[in-house]
Amino acid sequence: MSDAWPSQLVTYFYEPPLPGDVPARLPSPFAPGPPAPLARKAAEVLQERLRRERWEALEQPGGGKMLGVLVVAEPGGRVGFLRAFSGMLGGAWNVEGFVPPLFDPVARDAFWPAGEAELAVLGRRHAALLHAAASDPTREAELAEVAHSRAERSRDLWRRMALSYVIPNARGESQPLGALFAPRPPPGGAGDCAAPKLLAYAFRHQLTPLALAEFWWGAPPLDGRRESGAYYPACDNKCGIVLPYMLQGLSADPAPRPVHFIEEPRILHEDPWLLVVDKPVGLPTVPERHSPARDSVLVRLQSRFPTLSGADFLHDLEPEVSGLLVVSRDAATRATLLRQFARREAELRQVSWVEGRVPGESGLIEQPLRGPSHAPPEDCVDRVHGKRAVTAWKVLARGEDRTRVEWVAVTRHPFQVRIHAAHRLGLGAPIVGDERFGREDTRLMLHAAALAFTHPHTGARLDFSAPAPF
Repeated sequence: MSDAWPSQLVTYFYEPPLPGDVPARLPSPFAPGPPAPLARKAAEVLQERLRRERWEALEQPGGGKMLGVLVVAEPGGRVGFLRAFSGMLGGAWNVEGFVPPLFDPVARDAFWPAGEAELAVLGRRHAALLHAAASDPTREAELAEVAHSRAERSRDLWRRMALSYVIPNARGESQPLGALFAPRPPPGGAGDCAAPKLLAYAFRHQLTPLALAEFWWGAPPLDGRRESGAYYPACDNKCGIVLPYMLQGLSADPAPRPVHFIEEPRILHEDPWLLVVDKPVGLPTVPERHSPARDSVLVRLQSRFPTLSGADFLHDLEPEVSGLLVVSRDAATRATLLRQFARREAELRQVSWVEGRVPGESGLIEQPLRGPSHAPPEDCVDRVHGKRAVTAWKVLARGEDRTRVEWVAVTRHPFQVRIHAAHRLGLGAPIVGDERFGREDTRLMLHAAALAFTHPHTGARLDFSAPAPF
């Protein structure tokens, strides 16, 4: 790629913008709300192209993508815009008319294909063990070991990959992606979002950034939190460090200050073999695979218990769910507790408010589930390929337009209780505040309130409770 101007990737407006249409300085990429009018106009040109060309991959379930435009001024003052997509588009990093990725393709090809092949082998082994562990809990320790190996290899591969990303800023300086996040590794996908690609291309071609817009296009993501054609600010996780560095030396609005604070997890029990923790709402149980240092219960506990890993958690509560977690501190303890849960000798009870008045007092929901999908919850039920999923429920109280329900998940599946609550053949009543399978409220009103098991080493029966904060 040449670093000289002019650039063949600048698209010009049908009608040149008037001087009053051009922002005096770049609006913050992190600001919520609609983009600047000129950036929105550029985005609508790109959206028209997407409608016309009909990218089938973007219409597949979960196949949508963030795209972006950057309005720029050429050295002579002429205004146009650049186009970019997050990650890959149609299985390709380079697509005609869009700016290229930030990594060095030669450096990447030297190690990435072999690493991907190794991960594929570990993935197949993990899938086989996952199937075996469903009927034989003694294979859980082996499954955890393979999962740990796969995660570590993936992180190592990503660390090497991050060194091939060179991030420039408006001052003419540059740093490797890994250096911006050091001493922690960059989160997976950092540097691959549309905004960093656009700014990097502009800086390298002497183009002045004027306004940015990023929008989702195509089918919703699997978590259902994006809508085709809607505009979204830059993400904090991947771009929160990258973009402020890139904007150094450029006249830009400051980013909005974060206002949320997440409480500390409370340790309710501690001994040489296990921990019991009350997790606050908003905090992930464990970090994502590519960002092992990201804020989570695990990361916060590691300041006191540095040898803990994600495999030590006997179950995972989504960030929106609060309540009790049990953490093993050695493989033998983990294996024993897993057997207790598999045989229903250990039990985790969750409570929630659900929408509407539920008929009946108790029951058992058996709906086989596949990987979590976007709403409606029917998309998550698969009687051919789904895994067995069983949830017991009992009404605790009835309100005017809500019902308080206790849940015991007999099997373990991502979002199992939430799907079984919302599904028409389950309870048919979404949990209050479930944006994924119902509608938004002040929070997801689901809480792990009671935990009981036999201590693997002392033989004592332990019962823990944490009242729901709703």
